[in-house]
Amino acid sequence: MRRLFTVIDFELKNYTQNKSFMITTILMAVVLFAASFLPRVVNLSSMTGVETESLFGGEDDGEETEDAGESSIFCYCDESGLIVSEEMFAEAFPNVIFVKKDDKKAVSEAVETGEAEAGFYVKDAFHYVYFVENSEMYDDTQMVFETVLTGLRKQAYLAEHGLDEAEFMENYEAPCEGELIVLGKDASENFWYCYALVIVIFMLIIMYGVMIATAVTNEKSNRSIEVLVTSVDAKYLLFGKVFAGALAVVVQTGSILAAVLIGYHINREAWGNKLDAVLHIPSEVLVTFAVFGIGGFLFYAFAYGAVGALVSKTEDINKVAGTVQMVIMAVYFIVLFTLNKPDGIVMKVCSFLPVSSYSAMFVRIAMGKVSMPEILISAVILYASIFFMGWLAAKIYRMGTLRYGNPIKITNALKSIGQKD
Repeated sequence: MRRLFTVIDFELKNYTQNKSFMITTILMAVVLFAASFLPRVVNLSSMTGVETESLFGGEDDGEETEDAGESSIFCYCDESGLIVSEEMFAEAFPNVIFVKKDDKKAVSEAVETGEAEAGFYVKDAFHYVYFVENSEMYDDTQMVFETVLTGLRKQAYLAEHGLDEAEFMENYEAPCEGELIVLGKDASENFWYCYALVIVIFMLIIMYGVMIATAVTNEKSNRSIEVLVTSVDAKYLLFGKVFAGALAVVVQTGSILAAVLIGYHINREAWGNKLDAVLHIPSEVLVTFAVFGIGGFLFYAFAYGAVGALVSKTEDINKVAGTVQMVIMAVYFIVLFTLNKPDGIVMKVCSFLPVSSYSAMFVRIAMGKVSMPEILISAVILYASIFFMGWLAAKIYRMGTLRYGNPIKITNALKSIGQKD
């Protein structure tokens, strides 16, 4: 064990003595912690809803308001007779001036020439055409126009049948008052920080996994492994690299995450609780994320260490690491696509598979219904799989340490291990 700790200490120093690693960690932690105090320095009341005094004065806010008041131009042609005045659009479209055109072609030409940003041709009470030069990803203009048109059609119907609009609204469109009592977990509140944590653990596994594979391959490429294996058992070398990588992940990610969460907790009221969906994470979810996240990292880190031992050149890593990366990517997309169904069969199955439980289980804990025995069973399966993957990786690492030349196929490596056993 002393040799294992010696290797861990040596490998960990490679991270801590790396200037880019330390500078990145400290800089990101400091910057993100400082950013959490932004509402106390700059007036962000338009976003947070909390009035604060800006250290840079308030004149800029007024200038921004004036700039925001610049009007856009929309044009329209109405053959239905519903639109009797452009003022009907004033409330639905603030800072927009509507210009009437004679026909459909005039509307199209106005948009095409840039005279108007958008245009509408209303054929009748139920059909219209929306003209726009370039369609944006998120454009609610058409939806708002449909709402206005529906309201105008309703007003025309009431007037035609001699019905009082106020009485109609009071009796038929009075809103229902309901109270939501969540007895378990509110998935809508927990969705976004689960989404963010899934992305974080995915990035950590990919980034540090490749680093571990590269470190193993570098030792083979410069033949330093020949000296190392004569003084230290190969399994200690591999386990030391993986455990040191895990500690580096905990130090770097933990420091940055702690800076963000602590900074937001201090300034939560100044932010008007606007970032709760992402940064107000319950402690049990953070603990679960740490337990399963570290487990998932170790599982894939051993896998990357094994594939790194199969090649002698760093440029060959991608040739053998493709399978591992495909599994990681598949898990990533499956979990994200089923994130809104934490109690679905797909998420339940993924929460017990060692290749995916590192992200699926903490999602179920945060958003779904899961019992303590299920959590314990999943954790036992994950960490038992880690020991198996570590044993298998150590065997492959030992076999590949003194082999050079072309990349070794994983199937041949497994057959070789079976023959030795």
